Amino acid sequence: MPRVPSLSPRKVVRIREDEGFEKDHQTGSHLVMRHPDTKRRAVVPVHARDIPRGTLLRILKEAGIDPTTLA
Repeated sequence: MPRVPSLSPRKVVRIREDEGFEKDHQTGSHLVMRHPDTKRRAVVPVHARDIPRGTLLRILKEAGIDPTTLA
């Protein structure tokens, strides 16, 4: 599998929105996004730094998105 880049939280939110996810709510520094059709959710940490690769892989897995589409 190709190496997944570390991305900024804004970019991850934009990618989620392109996949059909909508912002549901935010608790502290974590944005919860839900997909209206599949009811899947993705929790994105919104901090000032890039999201680490391992965390990004977990976000993609819980959202049901193939990480090879980012590379």
